[in-house]
Amino acid sequence: MSNWQAVPGLQIAIDGPSGSGKGTVAKMLAGEVGLPVLDTGLLYRLIGGLALERDIALDDSEALAALVDEMLEQVAWTVNGIAFGGENWTDRLRSEAVGAAASTVAAQQQVRDKLLGLQRKIAESGCIMDGRDVGTVVLPQAQAKFFLNASVRERARRRWAQLKDQGGSSLEAVIEELKMRDQRDRERQHAPLRQAEDGIAIDSTTMRVDDVVDRMLGVLARRGLITAV
Repeated sequence: MSNWQAVPGLQIAIDGPSGSGKGTVAKMLAGEVGLPVLDTGLLYRLIGGLALERDIALDDSEALAALVDEMLEQVAWTVNGIAFGGENWTDRLRSEAVGAAASTVAAQQQVRDKLLGLQRKIAESGCIMDGRDVGTVVLPQAQAKFFLNASVRERARRRWAQLKDQGGSSLEAVIEELKMRDQRDRERQHAPLRQAEDGIAIDSTTMRVDDVVDRMLGVLARRGLITAV
């Protein structure tokens, strides 16, 4: 049961680089305020995963745009994950290869434009949405925007801890991969990763997840966006 009541239609944007903890924080915050949480990264991971499976070049904007059109007709994106063609793809999209592909296809303007309408429509009734351009592009009118970050080494350590049970890469390899993804995300021409002007920055390097959530709850309460129940 939620400890807080959110105002109707409350939209909370949580942006940040890979490994900053925004997905975990979003889920915990959602449990506190009773809002659904939507991971925009899953949309791009699905496009990247489909492109890899079908050997579509990640820089072929026309082919990727056609792939997005097909995906939009068969996708089911919910708080529980993402399905395509009636099959749940969520677990299949967590690999480093798919993550790298997602970062590359996300730089394509046609891909972003086609996914924008879906994201905004689902958010209309209120949600917590995490990604890389939620506060700046997807939901620029969100009542609360946070930019969650952490040091590269700490973000890599978190990611490596997730991957090592799957026989994943070394910590140093994950660090290098994160650095490359950060560069792609921050330097892409369309909707680059950046903090919204009215966003609140939180460095989670040395913070526990519940401390980050408490800070966010404090901001929401002071703004009158949530009330204790």
